[in-house]
Amino acid sequence: MSNTVKVQPDLKFVKELQAVGGDSLKKCYQCATCSVVCPLSPDDNPYPRKEMVWAQWGLKDRLVNDIDIWLCHNCGTCSDLCPRGAKPGDMLSALRNMAYRNLAPLPIIGKLMSSSAGMLPLAAVPALLYGIIWVIMAGKLGSALPTFEWNEAAHAWNPVADGIIVFGGLFPGDFTIDPIFILVFAFMLWGFYAGVRNMLKAFDGQPKTFIVGRKEEPCFCAALIDTVKYEILQHTQFNDCNDDTSDELDVKRAGGHKMLMFAFIALMVVTGVVASGHWGGWLFRTLGMHGLGDILSAIGHTPMPIYHPIKLLAFLGAGLGVYGLVALTKRRVNLDQAKQSSNWYDWYLITLIWTIFLTGIGAFIFRVMGVALLAYPVYYIHLIAVFMMLAYLPWSKLGHLVYRTVALSYAKKIGRIPMGADK
Repeated sequence: MSNTVKVQPDLKFVKELQAVGGDSLKKCYQCATCSVVCPLSPDDNPYPRKEMVWAQWGLKDRLVNDIDIWLCHNCGTCSDLCPRGAKPGDMLSALRNMAYRNLAPLPIIGKLMSSSAGMLPLAAVPALLYGIIWVIMAGKLGSALPTFEWNEAAHAWNPVADGIIVFGGLFPGDFTIDPIFILVFAFMLWGFYAGVRNMLKAFDGQPKTFIVGRKEEPCFCAALIDTVKYEILQHTQFNDCNDDTSDELDVKRAGGHKMLMFAFIALMVVTGVVASGHWGGWLFRTLGMHGLGDILSAIGHTPMPIYHPIKLLAFLGAGLGVYGLVALTKRRVNLDQAKQSSNWYDWYLITLIWTIFLTGIGAFIFRVMGVALLAYPVYYIHLIAVFMMLAYLPWSKLGHLVYRTVALSYAKKIGRIPMGADK
């Protein structure tokens, strides 16, 4: 006699899943079209049909520990061809949205991140922080919109009546920018560390995949390097999502993602050079090596002239970012809502990144034009947006940069998907 299996559906989980993007779940009648047409789904135990079954039955434990929700790149093919309009792609996206809320510690942040109402308290943290700094510095400098001139002997900016706009004069990097963002970065790393640990712990409980004729199982580090080389730098999974029937916006989606990624890499390099030059110069001067210290300080000195190589790299990063955002936003706006929907997580991320790039570009333009009345407020908004992106990253959709990378690497390690060179 076969063993009896008792299924205990979690109806609350089903309602939560519908609330974060899986609202068409009940339309599915298990025809398996989604698994057949998916260009990424493995032949053995494919997705997303099984996820649709589990979701309808309310099998939360199976779904939250399912590695396949991270292998989907949301191309929408399954949703486009679903005869019932059940939108399986949206359901997998909704599962990832739930994971962002619960993988990392401090689930209150994930809960606040899940709706527009929660944005006010989250945005209030950096807004109040930098607002207080602005008020204190305005009192110290004698103006809320100060201008400065460089004091070479003191290596500092002195406030003057007819000087230039210097964001580091009003928000000193040594005391307000760098220490705060170092703490924010550490907080983000802690969130990702705990989230990834929880993810891998859940994956370890899953059945392992064995491939006949496969070489010995790669170590996780090798799988991670392979994922970075192929899935991240080359965006092979995004490219594999497209076929001869894909429209222009879907084809440009991979390019948009790639350009936005390179934009962030370029801007990270810019930030790293400025920080290294500034603090490296300070360190060497403190050690008595004034010549080397002055050279490093000159490299990282801001504001930089327009022709400076690092400034040119910043321009390139801004251009790539805007190009990528235009491609992704255009596709998102033109989605057929009857087949594939956009949710709060999608629009929050796009809006936040647009805010970062537009305020960064706007602050530069207004600074060069000498319009302090606009330059400082725009820079203030830029600080808030960057703070929100970094501090809440493990709980936002952008967290897939880490979670999906880990999941793809683990899937390669156990043989769920092939290594990039074996495709």
